[in-house]
Amino acid sequence: MGQPVRTLPIMKPDFTVILAGYRRIAVAVTLVVLGIIAARGMVFFGLADATFIDMLPAGSLLSGLLLLAILGYGHHWLSRHLRDIQRQVQQAQAQSHRDALTGVFTRAYFLDALAVHVFHGSQTPVGYLQLDMDNLKILNDTAGHAAGDAALVHLTRVIDQVAPGAVVGRLGGDEFGIMIPGHDNKAALRRLGEALLRALERPVSIAGRPVRLSASIGVALSPQDAVDTADLISKADLALYKAKKNGRHAVVSFDSDMLGDERHRRFVERELRAALLMEELELHYQPVFGADMTIRSHEALVRWRHQVRGMIPPAQFIPIAEESDLIGRLGEWVLRRACNDLPDLGGLPVAVNVSPVQLRHADFARSFVAILDETSTDPRSIIVEVTETVPLNAGDIEMANLAALRKLGVRIAIDDFGAGHASLQYLRGFAFDIIKIDRSYVANMGSSRIDGMIVSAVCDIARALPVEVVAEGIETQEQFTLLRQAGCTSFQGYLLGRPRALERAASSVAA
Repeated sequence: MGQPVRTLPIMKPDFTVILAGYRRIAVAVTLVVLGIIAARGMVFFGLADATFIDMLPAGSLLSGLLLLAILGYGHHWLSRHLRDIQRQVQQAQAQSHRDALTGVFTRAYFLDALAVHVFHGSQTPVGYLQLDMDNLKILNDTAGHAAGDAALVHLTRVIDQVAPGAVVGRLGGDEFGIMIPGHDNKAALRRLGEALLRALERPVSIAGRPVRLSASIGVALSPQDAVDTADLISKADLALYKAKKNGRHAVVSFDSDMLGDERHRRFVERELRAALLMEELELHYQPVFGADMTIRSHEALVRWRHQVRGMIPPAQFIPIAEESDLIGRLGEWVLRRACNDLPDLGGLPVAVNVSPVQLRHADFARSFVAILDETSTDPRSIIVEVTETVPLNAGDIEMANLAALRKLGVRIAIDDFGAGHASLQYLRGFAFDIIKIDRSYVANMGSSRIDGMIVSAVCDIARALPVEVVAEGIETQEQFTLLRQAGCTSFQGYLLGRPRALERAASSVAA
């Protein structure tokens, strides 16, 4: 199954040979029949003597035997040629049902084969795995498409080794379906998927270098999870989606809770798409104060006022926007609106949050600058906030985007600094202008001596760099006092000013 299929010329049946054979048989039979008629005619007209008439029974017998021999040979000859034709047709059909690269079944044939076993009322349980290779595009981009093809071929060989009785089809570029008729144990099916991932992890030589491959797998059963092929594939795809969402290289089994999650995700995505068109989104601005209690900047926070569901929190729609194609459009909407609102905010700088997903696009910085030019905005008036995971996980594209913005005068702020990551290690290698201390440290000021020491240490390092330190999430006067003593230079939180719509943002004052 895993071997690549060599494309052979499809043999066409030679019907001229068959017709010629029919003609030879017909001529032979005709000659025998004419011989018998001629003999009878000679007897009738008295052209043959008595001896010849005495030979007629033997001649008739001989003619009959000859006729039978001719018919027997003709039957054998025709049967042999018809078997050859049938074999040629079967070979041509088998070749047309196979993927030329990997040798597994094509999508159309695989779906037909799946439908044979998966239908309402079927008595045959079916185990189904939906597999998607991880990071095949990266392999194609770095080592060439020949390397990607070699990885796909290797994957099908591994499937053949781990699940030799499975029916495998290539559903898309790097997506495969694996059907195991008669399998009704989801736990065992999951273990099979895990064994497949372990086998893929073993280094294989591709493009002259050892490569470890990876995949994500979703698992579903029929009739337990679905009674038709479309539903079975859809549910396995939901499980596959969750596997990818959880970090890839995993096997996830479908469960009914996923349906509710998926329906909600699709609803939010659809409604958010409409909200961007219908201007249902709002920006609220939270002030950031300096040590002298004057407003130094604002943070722009997007809000969604749904016509039916009311205010939807960002935590419910930002992750879904990141998983779809909407995060880019949402980010552009926020930046454009913030730039247009700058005059009404007293000309003070505005911070906008940027998703790691946005930074992965090579044209992010160019699009960002285009909006600044469109709105005649000074780049020094904009602060880009990124979470601390960005410096930890950033590749060349992300770093290039940030560097391009910073070169123009846009300031870079690390948000949620210290939220469970080894943050201090990249203070030396990542160019930034502002540290925003995570609110978990702020909340523990006064109750945790260790957290207080960490905040003080960060402030000491910031002064040496030098960069600004913003303490966010301040809710009590005690926290505010201790953070000032620790050396923070700017302050943000409900104690000082809540996020408000534009007409109230500019008039925010310290409590």
